[in-house]
Amino acid sequence: MTPATAARIPGAPGYIKGVWEKDIVLKLATTLAEKLRSRLNCEVLLTRTTDRKLTLEERTAIANTQRADLFISMHCNAAKSKKLSGIETYILNLATDEQAIAVAARENATSKKNISDLAYILNDLMKHAKIEESTRLANDVHKAMITGMKKKYGKIRDLGVKQAPFYVLLGARMPAILIESSFISNKTECKRLMTDAYRNDICKTIADGIEKYINATNPQHI
Repeated sequence: MTPATAARIPGAPGYIKGVWEKDIVLKLATTLAEKLRSRLNCEVLLTRTTDRKLTLEERTAIANTQRADLFISMHCNAAKSKKLSGIETYILNLATDEQAIAVAARENATSKKNISDLAYILNDLMKHAKIEESTRLANDVHKAMITGMKKKYGKIRDLGVKQAPFYVLLGARMPAILIESSFISNKTECKRLMTDAYRNDICKTIADGIEKYINATNPQHI
């Protein structure tokens, strides 16, 4: 299997001054890649390995060009309210609630496309999106994250698996999910994201979910 991880640039500012999403996410992606390579003996491609800018469309294009089997888009969440916290996982589809719309709008901000262009999104969904497979992948990964993180940390909020029109997932020819690992705008979660231990635990649980998905989908590859 060949998961591809992506990171948003420049990303959201953290609760703590000087902390940026782009830096945290790059560390998460690198750690996750290492775990997947060692555990699943698979090739893992990162859309970036340094602090460089990629458009949302370029990231999906890289995954398609490299014929990746999975596309995992790594993010840290952010909100105006510093009280909001939790973990949520997304698949590409029409938004199911106002919060999902808000998250998609923030993540889509660097795209030149128009979020109101739902006809194009729906058309692409019908042609290319692996909706059923993406849903199973999202459920496996999200459940593993929540279960695993709650065992080691207090106040882990389960925000669920949701649907929203993320441009970074649009056009992906493989099962694709977007993970909002924690709120960088929340004091407690920002402090946690700054530690190697917390990032390592997040990546371990994501890898747990991916491994479960692969075992159920194509066990001979494990």
